[in-house]
Amino acid sequence: MAGLRDRLPRLLPALRALLYWALVYGYCGLCAAVQLLKLVRCVVGQGPAQTFRRAAREQPPACLNDPSLGTHCYVSIKDSGLRFHYVAAGERGKPLMLLLHGFPEFWYSWRHQLREFKSEYRVVALDLRGYGETDAPLHQENYKLDCLITDIKDILDSLGYSKCVLIGHDWGGMIAWLIAICYPEMVTKLIVINFPHPNVFTEYILRHPVQMFKSSFYYFFQIPRFPEFMFSINDFKALKHLFTSQSTGIGRKGCRLTTEDLEAYVYVFSQPGALSGPINHYRSIFSCLPLKHHMVSTPTLLLWGENDAFMEVEMAEVTKIYVKNYFRLTILSEASHWLQQDQPDIVNKLIWTFLKEETRRRE
Repeated sequence: MAGLRDRLPRLLPALRALLYWALVYGYCGLCAAVQLLKLVRCVVGQGPAQTFRRAAREQPPACLNDPSLGTHCYVSIKDSGLRFHYVAAGERGKPLMLLLHGFPEFWYSWRHQLREFKSEYRVVALDLRGYGETDAPLHQENYKLDCLITDIKDILDSLGYSKCVLIGHDWGGMIAWLIAICYPEMVTKLIVINFPHPNVFTEYILRHPVQMFKSSFYYFFQIPRFPEFMFSINDFKALKHLFTSQSTGIGRKGCRLTTEDLEAYVYVFSQPGALSGPINHYRSIFSCLPLKHHMVSTPTLLLWGENDAFMEVEMAEVTKIYVKNYFRLTILSEASHWLQQDQPDIVNKLIWTFLKEETRRRE
């Protein structure tokens, strides 16, 4: 017994790890089974022809080439060998505002902000690694958080900037938090939309079954190939559903996506191999969290849609303990997960207030 007591402290980390991965892969299997049942029901109910149909989309919708949104640009990163696509608005030489989108989105999710902030900023809406017209490495190890953080640092250097106002939504919010933690000198102001501090997310998802259920796609995405297939059936019905359904889409009082907006999303993600890169972002997440270093020293604004179908609002309130500098949280009632598209006028006003308020505080 004495020997067991001596060994127990050394065994506990291994036991915790075993339980952790058993939970991850057990829930992963459950999510896969649910999706498989959905597929069977779809095939039986609608027939194979309807289930597996895909409309041909050879030309992008006109909205993706709207000159009022900015200029399409590309930058090649020497170290990674990747070419990144972005849309830029505002004059070169103005302070940089860098926008990082979430899933399943791309630069176009920031169309309202590109128009709004170009008067005082060089606004750059990036296609993250693996998304849209940015290069997509094949192997999932190329999508680890370290790679994604390095991408943003390299892009800033390539654009000729040493610092920026950094804004991220959803998965882009996760990356924005990590940049502010790892490279605080690069971020003058941090604005995150509908994503808590990464440590809050990690701890909350393991302790609250409701959040684990809401984040079930994180687990489903661990399976190779099947998630990409499920997104594509019924001519990308699942993708459309995320933005338009009553449960997950933009609310009744929100700025609904137009038919052309929705077609822009489907066009981008219907290109050959276009879903694998975005989903690969999630396939390394469970081995990267929690963080060793986690405090944020940058002035921070956290915006949150109260009706977010994927994130519990309590996580937003807990996030403040990880910010050592000025922190403001604003929760918008009746707003969805897609906040910068759902309530663009309010979001833009809140961002302007935060930017100008911080300037006055420094003065």
